[in-house]
Amino acid sequence: MKKALIVIDMQNDFVDGALGSGRARAIVPAVRAKIAEYAGRGDLIIFTRDTHTANYLQTQEGRNLPVEHCIAGTRGWEIYDGLDNEGCLYIDKPSFGWCGWTYPLDGAEIELVGLCTGICVVSNALILKAAYPEAVITVDASCCACVSEESHRAALLTMRMCQVNVINDNS
Repeated sequence: MKKALIVIDMQNDFVDGALGSGRARAIVPAVRAKIAEYAGRGDLIIFTRDTHTANYLQTQEGRNLPVEHCIAGTRGWEIYDGLDNEGCLYIDKPSFGWCGWTYPLDGAEIELVGLCTGICVVSNALILKAAYPEAVITVDASCCACVSEESHRAALLTMRMCQVNVINDNS
């Protein structure tokens, strides 16, 4: 069975930019190690990029979270320094979850890491579970972070309830 690592929104704006946090910066070494593990085996690595346009503040998300971030083409939109590498695939998603998961994931064992556990990681994990109900989908809690520990825990619980495997959870 092939393996796929999906790295959710590990972008400059979420690590040390407009919406960056110490929690996000703290997981960077573990995410880097996870990417190296998958790359070393020749597994599929997919990066998602939260992607907005200059009119972000006029969108529904922008009205609810009025902080410009991940504007396409800016430094904040780019994958955090040193995480992406040759041969990775990129998905520019305009919302929390990507509904186009038809790429080469059929029959794959899928692992997710990244930001933000309570918004984009959980959204994509549940979309993937719906798209591939027999797939083994795993989230590495030690490679995810959220705006608060409480929202991180709530998302992990939600994913467990929907039969997503959660590993390396120290709670």
